Amino acid sequence: MADPGTAGFSAIAPGTNLSEHARVLVRVHDAVLAGGRPPVAPRRVVQRSWSRVLGLGLDASHTNVRQVLGPDDVERRRRESALSLVVDELRAMLGSVADASHFLVVVTDADGVLLWREGSASVRLRADRLGFAEGARWTEQVVGTNAIGTALAEAAPVQLFSAEHFEQDQHPWYCTAAPIHDPRTGELLGVVDVSGPALTLHPVIGALVEGAARLAEARLWVHHEQRLERLRRSQEGLLSTVRGPLLLVDDDGWVAHQSGIAARQRVEVPRAGRALAIPGLGLCVPERLGEGWLVRPCADGSAREGRLVADLDLAGGAPVLTLRGDAEPWRTTLTRRHAEILVLLHRAGPDGLTAAALSTALFGDEEHLVTARAEVSRLRRVVGGLVATAPYRLAEGVVFSVVDCRSGRLR
Repeated sequence: MADPGTAGFSAIAPGTNLSEHARVLVRVHDAVLAGGRPPVAPRRVVQRSWSRVLGLGLDASHTNVRQVLGPDDVERRRRESALSLVVDELRAMLGSVADASHFLVVVTDADGVLLWREGSASVRLRADRLGFAEGARWTEQVVGTNAIGTALAEAAPVQLFSAEHFEQDQHPWYCTAAPIHDPRTGELLGVVDVSGPALTLHPVIGALVEGAARLAEARLWVHHEQRLERLRRSQEGLLSTVRGPLLLVDDDGWVAHQSGIAARQRVEVPRAGRALAIPGLGLCVPERLGEGWLVRPCADGSAREGRLVADLDLAGGAPVLTLRGDAEPWRTTLTRRHAEILVLLHRAGPDGLTAAALSTALFGDEEHLVTARAEVSRLRRVVGGLVATAPYRLAEGVVFSVVDCRSGRLR
């Protein structure tokens, strides 16, 4: 059937006769799975999910075997999940109406494993019979089309009603799920889901679940800011004694404090013994400081006006890269492939190269995207922030030159 249009990802439009709609969906489901022509087309998100699921060998006529983790594994995943920081806020927003509205509130991790589940006792009992319990993995690969698994596959909010689910045993249900991402990195952390008896679905459920996901992300950002503030306060005594430009960053490169440099939100992820190229500071080597890192120019100076000079020497055996600002230079050997990538990025200028363009330059076609990306990833583990991404390019403020006995010095 047609997507509800202005209803966003909602499975129903306001005023829909739920009983009649459910009967139509059963005919659609049965026709599609039998290879016939349905009376109306499924919604596009349902079509995509059924297409993925039909090739997995699952049986729609009964409950497929569930994958359920033990209590110890569930508890470990809870402790390791960043969503443990915000699950109380989700309970407060959704759980307060779950009993009265006869629905369940579920929070999963990025693997689709149910970590927390609350709601009406009678609905929980029905869910238990379906294998919809803490520790169960609700991905499309295990249980077919369902809002949690499909939201993970689509990386978007999903609502399913009745026979839009793949398994017939799920047809008496609706479910509405929205992904939750780490606001610092964009990493998928899990899904918040509301599920209940199909004929109790209200059009406002979709907005409620989306709002809960946005609340979780906002609260995660607050926790992030609080961690940075704790880091800054823990080192403010020492920082007051350090002269010259510097940054204090956490393990992910987020800046808790800056001095003598324009404010930056984030820098390259610091690692012990690996130089960072930071515009405004030049070449830096991070130093572990409590739970964070002190980032300042090598020796006692910074690169003049934030400029960093990179010399690639191809005249000898193994390529040697030398980075220098106004301070002591830093050198490292490179593979021939990594040296070739640096030369290509230098020639590309500030516009840089996409992964496809780099694949073509290295291998003559665009079929080696994964290999090209892997090579850049390995190169960045050696040279750090000298190479920027999206697109691949030399970092801002880098003056690059090549020494090659065959072609002389190129600038």
